Amino acid sequence: MLWLRRALAVGAVFLIGLSTMWGAVEFTGINLNGAEYGETQIPGIYGVDYIYPSFSEVNHFLEKGMNTFRVPFLWERIQPVKSGPLDAAELERLDIFVDYATGSGAHVILDPHNFAAYYGEVIGAPGGSVTADDFASLWFQLATHYADNDRVIFGLMNEPVGLGDSLRPGGTTEAWLVSANTAIAAIRDAGASNLILVPGNGYTGAWSWLDDFYGTPNGEVMLGVVDPLNNFAYEVHQYMDADSSGRSTEVVSPTIGAERLADFTLWLRENGARGFLGEFAASGDPLPLTALDIMLDHIDANDDVWIGWTYWFASAWNTGDPFNIEPVGGADRPQLAVLQEHLAAVPEPGTVCLLAVGLGLAAFLGRRAQAAARQGGGAQRGEQERNH
Repeated sequence: MLWLRRALAVGAVFLIGLSTMWGAVEFTGINLNGAEYGETQIPGIYGVDYIYPSFSEVNHFLEKGMNTFRVPFLWERIQPVKSGPLDAAELERLDIFVDYATGSGAHVILDPHNFAAYYGEVIGAPGGSVTADDFASLWFQLATHYADNDRVIFGLMNEPVGLGDSLRPGGTTEAWLVSANTAIAAIRDAGASNLILVPGNGYTGAWSWLDDFYGTPNGEVMLGVVDPLNNFAYEVHQYMDADSSGRSTEVVSPTIGAERLADFTLWLRENGARGFLGEFAASGDPLPLTALDIMLDHIDANDDVWIGWTYWFASAWNTGDPFNIEPVGGADRPQLAVLQEHLAAVPEPGTVCLLAVGLGLAAFLGRRAQAAARQGGGAQRGEQERNH
């Protein structure tokens, strides 16, 4: 089988070269907001209280080189009754966006933007009525619906919080792990092999992943994530203001973003895990832009453990928000130019040809080696016959 090893070696050389060109950070994009708006108006009026992203937004950011869209929505709208069926009208709205974006070549992250609560009640809170099984019901149905679309990524929950007494009455980090694992099991039971993004407790901050102010540290408890397919990554969020909340546009220092990611990056590497930065932001001022660039430099430099990121945010509504990079009057915001320096590499037009040439060469050499092996085998058999 020497011919096979030679052919595989040639193919490996080409694939290694291509992987170097494409890079290991695979998912780079943006949160397209709107469907999570109007959280005080449930279900609300579509087009008045909330919207879904438009096709033009998808087209714009794809043209700018992005390949991933995180779409926040509310659990109560997609599943109005606990453990009940999904709402057909709301699912259709989500489908329209997902089908268009993934059909255009993008990845879509589904993001129940609920902070681990349903109608204000924390999942798994002591004495509460919202259970891990209720949460799993949501994900079993979504997973069943999207199992055949491998461009859909399942973001279990936005920023679980209220799971420790220091934040508000609720469960614990351990209780969140139970809810997460129950949902993961439901997703796999639905036959879906899609990538899953798993957040931690305490707003899933990268900076606080090893802290205990919200309960037992995520860095201890979340090692207990169980996925039969091992196709998951830990999702964290990280802002660069004084308290990491993102409520202020002020940035502590040019390096603060990278510094706040550093311990989590080390934790990923020490535990053979993968990470995804689901939210981060900067205003268009010089210092925040520098900090944004350095933060993404950190991810690029540690692409053995980081699989991607989605910037917060773009929306046709709330255009006055300094973090919003929806183009205004056809003009892009300054943050976009920084983000574009760190996008997952897109193969050049000649790359596909190169792949074809490489695979063709491997196949040709394989056939030649196989023919030579057959010829050599015949000569060897003839020699053996003469010796007997």
